[in-house]
Amino acid sequence: MRIETHGHQIEVTAALRDYVSSKLARLSRHFDQPLDVRTQLSIEKPDHRAEATINFSGRTLHADASAENMYAAIDLLADKLDRLLMKHKEKMVDHHRGDSPVRNGEVG
Repeated sequence: MRIETHGHQIEVTAALRDYVSSKLARLSRHFDQPLDVRTQLSIEKPDHRAEATINFSGRTLHADASAENMYAAIDLLADKLDRLLMKHKEKMVDHHRGDSPVRNGEVG
């Protein structure tokens, strides 16, 4: 998984970069394929804002979060992205492939 972290009118320190990497590392458990994550951290007074865009296999997912401090915004963002990826993964599963009399050959 590749994570790019950028700041908009904010200096992205090594501590912030490491925190983003550690929080978003759990996203890779959902898919075997590599994920490209681009995060942007900014301050919109009085809130701190974190945004992320995930690109994988021709799909793009986007989420953003705001909180009183940057670490809380990153936590919220990681939770939102986790839910988005789980929702996307469930959509990929074909729910119409269950057992039915027609598919089993019982109706004829």
